[in-house]
Amino acid sequence: MDHLLDQSGSYAAVGHTRKDLQNRLDTVWRSASDNSDADSIISYMTAKSEMDPRFFFRYTILEDGSLGNLFLSDTMSRCDYRYFGDVISFDSTYRTNSYHRPLVIFVGVNNHTKTTIFGFGLLVDETVDTYTWILQTFLQAMHGKCPISVVTDGDKAMSKAIRLVMPTAVCRLCSWHLERNVQTNVGDSGFTQAFTHLMLTYMTELEFESEWLKVIDRFGLQHNEWVKKMYSQRKLWAETFLRSTFFGGLWSTQIDFCIVG
Repeated sequence: MDHLLDQSGSYAAVGHTRKDLQNRLDTVWRSASDNSDADSIISYMTAKSEMDPRFFFRYTILEDGSLGNLFLSDTMSRCDYRYFGDVISFDSTYRTNSYHRPLVIFVGVNNHTKTTIFGFGLLVDETVDTYTWILQTFLQAMHGKCPISVVTDGDKAMSKAIRLVMPTAVCRLCSWHLERNVQTNVGDSGFTQAFTHLMLTYMTELEFESEWLKVIDRFGLQHNEWVKKMYSQRKLWAETFLRSTFFGGLWSTQIDFCIVG
């Protein structure tokens, strides 16, 4: 069963609630992960809505009465998305946190190239259905505005949900995750540097193909399965193929401050 709270109000009424929201997230997440009575979580959210009239949250209840999925976004976040929501990034890899649940943070960049938060999701699992729920709920909070482009960590279930819910959005694989995967699957700093150059440097398609073959030959990676997979996905990570889509300089899903505990 889904529940929705979305009350209208003035932007001026926000005050310090955005900072307060971030400071109090830990209370909400911990209560949820401990399977506390959902009523206490809902009461907390309702109190937040009294401070922030356009505070948006939606949640599901599990069969045992505990809290299922949860999404929230405050007035400042929703206003930021209205102006800076052409590009969003979300990472579904915050599994190693104190909440013992997948945590998804929707972020973007503002006109000062600073990180801005659009919303948070605490999930029961990482299935296509759950990701579909969180993406649909996110769009409801943002009045149906779909982003032009999305930066993701490449999670298969999340990618499928994006195609279902945001079919017009162009996806880009996170540069930070790709660089980590290069080290894990190849382990050669020289190749990591060369791969990063191919990833972030614009060149013609012919130039890219030529450079790719040279790099693969130089490091003897013709038979590396991960490298072959990355080549097949080159249109998801190479600047050569993504230059025509607006990404606002956002290449990574990593946010620049700690909020996940």
